[in-house]
Amino acid sequence: MSETGTGKQPVVTPARVVIALCLLAPFVAMLWVGSYAKVDPLLAGIPFFYWYQMLWVLLSTALTVVAYKLWQRDQRARRGREGGEER
Repeated sequence: MSETGTGKQPVVTPARVVIALCLLAPFVAMLWVGSYAKVDPLLAGIPFFYWYQMLWVLLSTALTVVAYKLWQRDQRARRGREGGEER
């Protein structure tokens, strides 16, 4: 019942763990309201509560791009390994 002898690739890889963390981080940050439900510090007169959330819009975009690029690389590597094993 071991997958090492069947030639199947593992489903959970380090790259996929990083992808999951990149996609999960914004949700955790926004759902943990107690961490940012405050006024100070102000940024250009904007309370922390608002600018922290706007910062996460940018961070979420960057993390999603990173996750997408990692996913593309993982898929290319999988296709390469599958093609190499069949020959």
